[in-house]
Amino acid sequence: MSQVPHRAGFVALLGKPNVGKSTLLNALAGEKLAIVTPKAQTTRHRILGIVSTDDWQIIFSDTPGLIAPRYELHKSMMQSAGSALQDADALVLMAHPEEIFDETPVRELLALHPDIPRILVINKCDAYPADKVQARIEELQWVKPRATCVISALRQIGLSELLDTLVAILPESPPFYDKDQLTDRPMRFFAAETIREKVFLFLRQEIPYHTEVTILFYKDAEGDDPVHIEAEIHVARQTQKAMVIGKQGAMIKKIGTAARKEIAHMLGQPVRLELYVRVAEDWKDRPEWLRRFGYE
Repeated sequence: MSQVPHRAGFVALLGKPNVGKSTLLNALAGEKLAIVTPKAQTTRHRILGIVSTDDWQIIFSDTPGLIAPRYELHKSMMQSAGSALQDADALVLMAHPEEIFDETPVRELLALHPDIPRILVINKCDAYPADKVQARIEELQWVKPRATCVISALRQIGLSELLDTLVAILPESPPFYDKDQLTDRPMRFFAAETIREKVFLFLRQEIPYHTEVTILFYKDAEGDDPVHIEAEIHVARQTQKAMVIGKQGAMIKKIGTAARKEIAHMLGQPVRLELYVRVAEDWKDRPEWLRRFGYE
């Protein structure tokens, strides 16, 4: 009796902001790897999520939402999305029935990689009638998908069918990562992203889009001492610094408390978290700051 050959490969998740790529990655991985908020452009960095069984391994790249760049930050985010296609064995283009879809960034990116198999995924199927879902599928046939899957990432509907579709495309290969590994990112990255998520959730209007988070100090727990993290929230204006701190420090305390609880839950250990706020003038358009924040 012949053994089933092992399959492994890389799959890029593409789509406009807020289409559900990060929610899908988290659902497939079974862990929260990418932060999720109701605000667009929450995802800024490329994040790998590794999903494995005995017979296959899929390395998903969650990428920033495809937009027409307005800042140097946006250009870097689009470069990150493009780099995910350079080593991809397949790409998933996510859409949902009522989104306003700017085709230009997608068409430009797909034109650079015409030979990568494309899977069209219509998300949020639980929120729309079947005729709207079908109409969206027909509208996006210019993508020339090899297959189409209808899912709800939030409700975890249709995910098994999506995985089966992708596994059939992947090449025969040994795994690229240990089977129990979920991502290539260190805990410092997830700590910073968790803090940034709370900034997105608790601050209104444009402030979240002008913030970035860096980890100044990270020390694992020792004996009775908890994990110790010191982080800096960067903003683009002095007025924004005052808003992040809040009246008598109320906002920064709220952000810190929520982030500390979530990081402690992820680690399964108590955490001491100290937050600072720093002004990085117009950082979204300054290459030196973008490099410091880990953008290309």
